Amino acid sequence: MAIRKPPGGGHTPFDPAVADKLLELLSTDNEFRDLFEKDPEAAVRKVGHEIPEGAAMACMSTVQIAPKEEIAQARAMIKDFLTSAAAYNNPHCFEAGRIVSTLEKK
Repeated sequence: MAIRKPPGGGHTPFDPAVADKLLELLSTDNEFRDLFEKDPEAAVRKVGHEIPEGAAMACMSTVQIAPKEEIAQARAMIKDFLTSAAAYNNPHCFEAGRIVSTLEKK
């Protein structure tokens, strides 16, 4: 019998205040956006989200991070997603041109 992981692979959803801080910085701060692109784990820790030991944040990586405006426009939708148990199941949450279309499928 296969063992199934819980939604989010056992990761803890974002606290709403931490999600707000992450989204604010991703939609306004070029230095933070650079950090997020290079090291999503460090960026997520910097805003105050606890990452369990040994957990990878590959779900936060992007080929091309969405523009500030795209993140700002989809902010409420992204926040709802990040604070849900499914937050780590979708690798396209911050991908340019894919935020809304991907999250609308959830």
